[in-house]
Amino acid sequence: MLRKIKENVFSLNTIDWNRRLFDSLIPLPDGTSYNAYLVCGSEKTVLLDTTDTSMADELFEKLENVDNIDFIVSHHTEQDHSGAIPHVLKKYPNAKVISSPKAKEMITEHLSVPEDKIITVEDGEELSLGDKTLKFIHYPWVHWPETMLTYLKEDKILFPCDLFGSHLATTDMYVADECEVYEAAKRYYAEIMMPFKKFIKKNFYKIDELDIDIIAPSHGPMYDKPEFIINAYKDWISDNVKNTVVIPYISMHGSVEKMVQQLVTSLEAKGIKVYKFDLTVTDIGKLAITLVDAATIVVGTPTVLGEPHPLVTYAVSIANLLKPKTKFASVMASYAWGGKAIEKTVDKIPNIKVELIDPILIKGYPKKDDLDSIDKLANEIYKKHSSINLI
Repeated sequence: MLRKIKENVFSLNTIDWNRRLFDSLIPLPDGTSYNAYLVCGSEKTVLLDTTDTSMADELFEKLENVDNIDFIVSHHTEQDHSGAIPHVLKKYPNAKVISSPKAKEMITEHLSVPEDKIITVEDGEELSLGDKTLKFIHYPWVHWPETMLTYLKEDKILFPCDLFGSHLATTDMYVADECEVYEAAKRYYAEIMMPFKKFIKKNFYKIDELDIDIIAPSHGPMYDKPEFIINAYKDWISDNVKNTVVIPYISMHGSVEKMVQQLVTSLEAKGIKVYKFDLTVTDIGKLAITLVDAATIVVGTPTVLGEPHPLVTYAVSIANLLKPKTKFASVMASYAWGGKAIEKTVDKIPNIKVELIDPILIKGYPKKDDLDSIDKLANEIYKKHSSINLI
Protein backbone atom coordinates (compact mmCIF):
# COMPACT_ATOMS: atom_id res chain seq x y z
CA MET A 1 0.00 0.00 0.00
CA LEU A 2 1.21 3.49 -0.87
CA ARG A 3 0.96 5.77 2.16
CA LYS A 4 0.23 9.39 1.22
CA ILE A 5 2.52 12.03 2.68
CA LYS A 6 1.38 15.00 0.60
CA GLU A 7 -0.43 15.31 -2.72
CA ASN A 8 1.26 12.85 -5.11
CA VAL A 9 4.03 12.08 -2.60
CA PHE A 10 4.00 8.62 -1.04
CA SER A 11 5.92 6.45 1.42
CA LEU A 12 6.79 2.89 0.43
CA ASN A 13 8.45 1.68 3.62
CA THR A 14 9.20 -2.01 4.06
CA ILE A 15 9.37 -3.02 7.72
CA ASP A 16 11.91 -5.62 8.81
CA TRP A 17 10.44 -6.64 12.17
CA ASN A 18 12.78 -9.55 12.86
CA ARG A 19 16.21 -8.33 11.83
CA ARG A 20 18.51 -8.25 14.84
CA LEU A 21 21.95 -7.61 13.33
CA PHE A 22 23.16 -5.13 10.71
CA ASP A 23 26.39 -5.48 8.75
CA SER A 24 27.01 -8.63 10.85
CA LEU A 25 28.05 -6.20 13.59
CA ILE A 26 25.39 -3.75 14.77
CA PRO A 27 22.65 -4.98 17.15
CA LEU A 28 19.08 -4.12 16.09
CA PRO A 29 16.98 -4.66 19.24
CA ASP A 30 13.96 -2.97 17.64
CA GLY A 31 14.26 -4.22 14.05
CA THR A 32 14.38 -1.64 11.26
CA SER A 33 12.68 -0.37 8.12
CA TYR A 34 13.90 0.47 4.63
CA ASN A 35 12.04 3.53 3.39
CA ALA A 36 11.55 4.38 -0.26
CA TYR A 37 9.46 7.32 -1.48
CA LEU A 38 7.51 8.00 -4.67
CA VAL A 39 7.07 11.51 -6.07
CA CYS A 40 4.60 11.80 -8.95
CA GLY A 41 4.98 15.07 -10.81
CA SER A 42 2.71 16.23 -13.62
CA GLU A 43 5.38 15.16 -16.13
CA LYS A 44 7.79 12.77 -14.45
CA THR A 45 7.69 10.17 -11.66
CA VAL A 46 10.62 9.50 -9.34
CA LEU A 47 11.35 6.69 -6.89
CA LEU A 48 13.66 7.85 -4.10
CA ASP A 49 15.76 4.87 -2.93
CA THR A 50 14.53 1.26 -2.94
CA THR A 51 14.91 -1.39 -0.24
CA ASP A 52 17.10 -4.25 0.91
CA THR A 53 17.03 -7.11 -1.58
CA SER A 54 15.49 -9.37 1.07
CA MET A 55 12.39 -7.12 1.04
CA ALA A 56 12.18 -6.54 -2.72
CA ASP A 57 8.94 -8.52 -3.12
CA GLU A 58 7.22 -6.30 -0.57
CA LEU A 59 8.41 -3.18 -2.41
CA PHE A 60 6.98 -4.50 -5.67
CA GLU A 61 3.64 -5.15 -4.00
CA LYS A 62 3.51 -1.45 -3.17
CA LEU A 63 4.47 -0.57 -6.75
CA GLU A 64 1.86 -2.89 -8.27
CA ASN A 65 -0.34 -0.07 -9.61
CA VAL A 66 2.52 2.26 -10.54
CA ASP A 67 2.72 2.05 -14.33
CA ASN A 68 5.79 4.17 -14.92
CA ILE A 69 8.91 5.36 -13.15
CA ASP A 70 11.20 7.78 -14.98
CA PHE A 71 13.99 8.07 -12.42
CA ILE A 72 15.34 6.17 -9.41
CA VAL A 73 17.35 8.33 -7.02
CA SER A 74 20.20 6.54 -5.25
CA HIS A 75 21.18 8.65 -2.27
CA HIS A 76 23.54 5.97 -0.98
CA THR A 77 24.86 2.84 -2.71
CA GLU A 78 24.67 0.49 0.27
CA GLN A 79 22.40 -2.48 -0.34
CA ASP A 80 19.74 -1.64 2.24
CA HIS A 81 18.82 1.40 0.11
CA SER A 82 20.01 0.62 -3.41
CA GLY A 83 20.09 -3.17 -3.36
CA ALA A 84 16.78 -3.52 -5.21
CA ILE A 85 17.66 -1.00 -7.96
CA PRO A 86 18.51 -3.74 -10.52
CA HIS A 87 15.12 -5.36 -9.85
CA VAL A 88 13.29 -2.04 -10.23
CA LEU A 89 15.10 -1.42 -13.52
CA LYS A 90 13.81 -4.75 -14.83
CA LYS A 91 10.23 -3.74 -14.03
CA TYR A 92 10.74 -0.20 -15.40
CA PRO A 93 13.35 -0.62 -18.17
CA ASN A 94 13.11 3.00 -19.33
CA ALA A 95 14.01 4.39 -15.91
CA LYS A 96 17.34 6.06 -15.27
CA VAL A 97 19.27 6.05 -11.99
CA ILE A 98 20.21 9.47 -10.54
CA SER A 99 23.22 9.64 -8.26
CA SER A 100 26.14 11.80 -7.21
CA PRO A 101 29.21 11.55 -9.49
CA LYS A 102 31.08 9.61 -6.81
CA ALA A 103 28.23 7.11 -6.56
CA LYS A 104 28.20 6.22 -10.26
CA GLU A 105 31.29 4.04 -10.06
CA MET A 106 30.12 2.47 -6.80
CA ILE A 107 26.69 1.60 -8.23
CA THR A 108 28.27 -0.16 -11.21
CA GLU A 109 30.70 -2.02 -8.95
CA HIS A 110 28.31 -3.03 -6.18
CA LEU A 111 25.06 -3.47 -8.09
CA SER A 112 26.19 -4.23 -11.67
CA VAL A 113 24.05 -1.43 -13.08
CA PRO A 114 25.28 -0.41 -16.57
CA GLU A 115 26.92 3.02 -16.72
CA ASP A 116 24.55 4.22 -19.43
CA LYS A 117 21.62 3.76 -17.02
CA ILE A 118 23.09 6.28 -14.54
CA ILE A 119 22.75 10.08 -14.63
CA THR A 120 24.95 12.07 -12.25
CA VAL A 121 23.88 15.36 -10.68
CA GLU A 122 25.95 18.16 -9.22
CA ASP A 123 25.53 19.72 -5.79
CA GLY A 124 22.49 22.02 -5.89
CA GLU A 125 21.29 20.76 -9.27
CA GLU A 126 17.53 20.65 -9.75
CA LEU A 127 15.20 18.34 -11.67
CA SER A 128 11.74 19.46 -12.76
CA LEU A 129 8.99 16.84 -12.62
CA GLY A 130 6.50 19.34 -14.02
CA ASP A 131 4.68 20.75 -11.02
CA LYS A 132 7.29 19.47 -8.56
CA THR A 133 11.00 20.16 -8.29
CA LEU A 134 13.74 18.05 -6.74
CA LYS A 135 16.95 19.69 -5.51
CA PHE A 136 19.94 17.40 -5.02
CA ILE A 137 22.34 18.20 -2.18
CA HIS A 138 25.76 16.59 -1.98
CA TYR A 139 26.43 15.55 1.62
CA PRO A 140 29.46 13.23 1.55
CA TRP A 141 30.40 10.89 4.38
CA VAL A 142 27.01 10.19 5.92
CA HIS A 143 28.34 7.59 6.11
CA TRP A 144 29.95 6.71 2.76
CA PRO A 145 31.81 9.13 0.46
CA GLU A 146 29.09 9.27 -2.23
CA THR A 147 26.04 10.19 -0.14
CA MET A 148 23.59 12.95 -1.02
CA LEU A 149 20.17 14.26 0.04
CA THR A 150 17.11 15.37 -1.94
CA TYR A 151 14.80 18.30 -1.17
CA LEU A 152 11.31 18.47 -2.66
CA LYS A 153 10.90 22.23 -2.96
CA GLU A 154 7.15 22.68 -3.37
CA ASP A 155 6.25 20.30 -0.54
CA LYS A 156 9.17 21.22 1.73
CA ILE A 157 10.19 17.60 2.30
CA LEU A 158 13.80 16.58 2.92
CA PHE A 159 14.81 13.04 1.95
CA PRO A 160 18.15 12.58 3.77
CA CYS A 161 18.56 8.79 3.40
CA ASP A 162 20.64 7.58 6.38
CA LEU A 163 21.00 11.00 7.99
CA PHE A 164 18.46 11.41 10.83
CA GLY A 165 17.49 7.74 10.56
CA SER A 166 16.66 5.26 13.31
CA HIS A 167 16.66 1.48 13.27
CA LEU A 168 13.10 1.11 14.48
CA ALA A 169 10.41 -1.21 13.16
CA THR A 170 7.09 0.59 13.59
CA THR A 171 3.81 1.12 11.78
CA ASP A 172 3.89 4.79 12.85
CA MET A 173 4.26 6.94 9.77
CA TYR A 174 5.52 9.88 11.83
CA VAL A 175 7.25 10.04 15.20
CA ALA A 176 4.62 9.23 17.82
CA ASP A 177 6.83 8.61 20.87
CA GLU A 178 9.71 11.08 20.95
CA CYS A 179 11.47 9.29 23.83
CA GLU A 180 11.47 5.98 21.95
CA VAL A 181 12.67 7.55 18.70
CA TYR A 182 15.27 9.72 20.43
CA GLU A 183 17.03 6.67 21.83
CA ALA A 184 16.77 4.75 18.55
CA ALA A 185 18.07 7.75 16.57
CA LYS A 186 20.89 8.32 19.06
CA ARG A 187 21.87 4.65 18.83
CA TYR A 188 21.84 4.97 15.03
CA TYR A 189 23.96 8.11 15.18
CA ALA A 190 26.39 6.53 17.65
CA GLU A 191 26.94 3.34 15.68
CA ILE A 192 26.97 4.76 12.16
CA MET A 193 27.32 8.54 12.01
CA MET A 194 29.56 9.45 14.97
CA PRO A 195 32.85 8.58 13.22
CA PHE A 196 31.91 11.15 10.55
CA LYS A 197 30.59 13.92 12.81
CA LYS A 198 33.08 16.50 11.50
CA PHE A 199 31.72 15.99 7.95
CA ILE A 200 28.12 16.19 9.16
CA LYS A 201 28.95 19.38 11.07
CA LYS A 202 30.81 20.89 8.10
CA ASN A 203 27.80 20.54 5.79
CA PHE A 204 24.97 21.15 8.24
CA TYR A 205 24.49 24.68 6.90
CA LYS A 206 22.96 23.10 3.78
CA ILE A 207 20.12 21.81 5.96
CA ASP A 208 19.77 25.05 7.91
CA GLU A 209 19.22 26.89 4.62
CA LEU A 210 16.12 24.80 3.80
CA ASP A 211 12.51 25.43 4.79
CA ILE A 212 11.54 21.95 5.98
CA ASP A 213 8.07 20.70 6.93
CA ILE A 214 8.89 16.99 6.93
CA ILE A 215 12.08 14.93 7.18
CA ALA A 216 11.65 11.54 5.51
CA PRO A 217 14.67 9.34 6.36
CA SER A 218 15.50 5.91 4.98
CA HIS A 219 15.15 4.12 8.35
CA GLY A 220 12.47 4.61 10.97
CA PRO A 221 9.50 7.00 11.11
CA MET A 222 9.31 10.41 9.46
CA TYR A 223 9.56 13.68 11.37
CA ASP A 224 6.64 16.09 11.00
CA LYS A 225 8.34 18.22 13.67
CA PRO A 226 11.79 18.35 12.06
CA GLU A 227 13.31 20.61 14.72
CA PHE A 228 13.21 17.62 17.13
CA ILE A 229 15.83 15.59 15.26
CA ILE A 230 17.69 18.60 13.85
CA ASN A 231 18.31 19.95 17.35
CA ALA A 232 19.31 16.50 18.60
CA TYR A 233 21.93 16.20 15.84
CA LYS A 234 23.26 19.68 16.52
CA ASP A 235 23.84 18.62 20.12
CA TRP A 236 25.45 15.30 19.19
CA ILE A 237 27.86 16.80 16.62
CA SER A 238 28.80 19.68 18.91
CA ASP A 239 31.85 19.64 21.18
CA ASN A 240 29.64 19.62 24.27
CA VAL A 241 29.97 16.69 26.69
CA LYS A 242 27.93 15.78 29.76
CA ASN A 243 28.83 15.11 33.37
CA THR A 244 28.96 11.36 32.81
CA VAL A 245 31.51 8.57 33.11
CA VAL A 246 31.25 5.39 31.04
CA ILE A 247 32.87 2.26 32.52
CA PRO A 248 33.15 -0.75 30.19
CA TYR A 249 34.81 -3.63 32.02
CA ILE A 250 35.37 -7.36 32.48
CA SER A 251 35.90 -9.11 35.80
CA MET A 252 37.14 -12.71 35.83
CA HIS A 253 37.52 -13.39 39.56
CA GLY A 254 35.89 -10.39 41.22
CA SER A 255 38.88 -8.04 41.49
CA VAL A 256 37.90 -5.67 38.67
CA GLU A 257 34.25 -5.83 39.78
CA LYS A 258 35.29 -4.59 43.23
CA MET A 259 37.39 -1.81 41.67
CA VAL A 260 34.60 -0.70 39.37
CA GLN A 261 32.00 -0.69 42.12
CA GLN A 262 34.27 1.42 44.32
CA LEU A 263 34.66 3.94 41.50
CA VAL A 264 30.91 3.99 40.82
CA THR A 265 30.15 4.64 44.50
CA SER A 266 32.75 7.38 44.77
CA LEU A 267 31.65 9.15 41.57
CA GLU A 268 27.98 8.88 42.53
CA ALA A 269 28.73 10.61 45.82
CA LYS A 270 30.21 13.51 43.86
CA GLY A 271 27.14 13.97 41.69
CA ILE A 272 28.62 12.38 38.56
CA LYS A 273 26.36 10.14 36.48
CA VAL A 274 27.87 6.71 35.73
CA TYR A 275 27.12 4.10 33.08
CA LYS A 276 28.53 0.70 34.04
CA PHE A 277 28.83 -1.98 31.35
CA ASP A 278 29.80 -5.59 32.07
CA LEU A 279 31.04 -6.56 28.62
CA THR A 280 30.00 -10.21 29.01
CA VAL A 281 26.34 -9.14 28.76
CA THR A 282 26.42 -5.66 27.24
CA ASP A 283 24.59 -4.60 24.09
CA ILE A 284 27.48 -2.86 22.33
CA GLY A 285 25.00 -0.41 20.79
CA LYS A 286 23.86 0.70 24.24
CA LEU A 287 27.49 1.36 25.11
CA ALA A 288 27.85 3.38 21.91
CA ILE A 289 24.86 5.55 22.86
CA THR A 290 26.50 6.57 26.13
CA LEU A 291 29.76 7.39 24.35
CA VAL A 292 28.07 10.08 22.23
CA ASP A 293 28.38 12.74 24.91
CA ALA A 294 30.20 11.24 27.92
CA ALA A 295 33.00 13.38 29.32
CA THR A 296 35.07 10.43 30.59
CA ILE A 297 35.71 6.77 29.84
CA VAL A 298 37.29 4.45 32.41
CA VAL A 299 38.14 0.96 31.16
CA GLY A 300 38.36 -1.91 33.64
CA THR A 301 40.22 -5.08 32.70
CA PRO A 302 41.94 -8.13 34.16
CA THR A 303 45.20 -9.24 32.59
CA VAL A 304 44.97 -12.31 30.35
CA LEU A 305 48.32 -13.72 29.20
CA GLY A 306 49.86 -10.29 29.59
CA GLU A 307 47.09 -8.54 27.62
CA PRO A 308 43.76 -6.84 28.30
CA HIS A 309 40.84 -9.25 28.29
CA PRO A 310 39.78 -9.97 24.65
CA LEU A 311 36.29 -8.54 25.20
CA VAL A 312 37.85 -5.34 26.53
CA THR A 313 40.12 -5.20 23.48
CA TYR A 314 37.05 -5.56 21.24
CA ALA A 315 35.04 -2.86 23.04
CA VAL A 316 37.96 -0.43 23.13
CA SER A 317 38.65 -1.03 19.44
CA ILE A 318 35.00 -0.26 18.63
CA ALA A 319 35.16 2.92 20.72
CA ASN A 320 38.31 3.95 18.86
CA LEU A 321 36.53 3.49 15.51
CA LEU A 322 33.51 5.50 16.68
CA LYS A 323 35.71 8.49 17.69
CA PRO A 324 33.53 9.94 20.48
CA LYS A 325 34.15 13.51 21.66
CA THR A 326 35.14 12.25 25.12
CA LYS A 327 37.59 14.54 26.94
CA PHE A 328 39.20 12.26 29.54
CA ALA A 329 40.07 8.59 29.92
CA SER A 330 41.69 6.20 32.36
CA VAL A 331 42.24 2.48 32.89
CA MET A 332 41.92 0.26 35.95
CA ALA A 333 43.60 -3.13 35.64
CA SER A 334 44.32 -6.11 37.84
CA TYR A 335 46.97 -8.78 37.33
CA ALA A 336 48.24 -11.98 38.91
CA TRP A 337 51.83 -12.31 37.71
CA GLY A 338 52.55 -9.57 35.16
CA GLY A 339 51.76 -8.05 31.80
CA LYS A 340 51.01 -4.71 30.20
CA ALA A 341 47.23 -4.51 30.20
CA ILE A 342 47.18 -0.77 30.83
CA GLU A 343 49.68 0.20 28.14
CA LYS A 344 48.09 -2.05 25.56
CA THR A 345 44.60 -0.74 26.35
CA VAL A 346 45.74 2.87 25.93
CA ASP A 347 47.51 2.00 22.68
CA LYS A 348 44.20 0.90 21.18
CA ILE A 349 42.50 4.32 21.31
CA PRO A 350 44.67 6.63 19.15
CA ASN A 351 41.58 8.12 17.45
CA ILE A 352 40.07 9.34 20.72
CA LYS A 353 41.76 12.64 21.53
CA VAL A 354 41.59 12.45 25.32
CA GLU A 355 43.61 13.57 28.29
CA LEU A 356 44.77 10.43 30.09
CA ILE A 357 44.19 10.42 33.84
CA ASP A 358 46.74 8.32 35.75
CA PRO A 359 45.69 4.65 35.47
CA ILE A 360 45.48 2.24 38.40
CA LEU A 361 47.15 -1.18 38.41
CA ILE A 362 46.36 -3.61 41.22
CA LYS A 363 47.86 -7.01 41.98
CA GLY A 364 45.29 -9.57 43.07
CA TYR A 365 42.20 -8.56 44.97
CA PRO A 366 42.04 -4.83 45.86
CA LYS A 367 43.06 -3.91 49.38
CA LYS A 368 42.36 -0.74 51.38
CA ASP A 369 45.22 1.21 49.82
CA ASP A 370 44.01 0.18 46.38
CA LEU A 371 40.48 1.33 47.12
CA ASP A 372 41.88 4.62 48.38
CA SER A 373 43.65 5.00 45.03
CA ILE A 374 40.35 4.51 43.26
CA ASP A 375 38.76 7.23 45.40
CA LYS A 376 41.63 9.51 44.34
CA LEU A 377 40.85 8.67 40.71
CA ALA A 378 37.24 9.70 41.34
CA ASN A 379 38.48 12.98 42.87
CA GLU A 380 40.64 13.61 39.81
CA ILE A 381 37.70 12.96 37.48
CA TYR A 382 35.62 15.39 39.55
CA LYS A 383 38.33 18.06 39.14
CA LYS A 384 38.54 17.48 35.40
CA HIS A 385 34.77 17.78 35.00
CA SER A 386 34.79 20.92 37.10
CA SER A 387 37.54 22.41 34.96
CA ILE A 388 35.26 22.33 31.89
CA ASN A 389 32.22 23.59 33.82
CA LEU A 390 30.28 20.33 33.96
CA ILE A 391 29.94 20.58 37.74
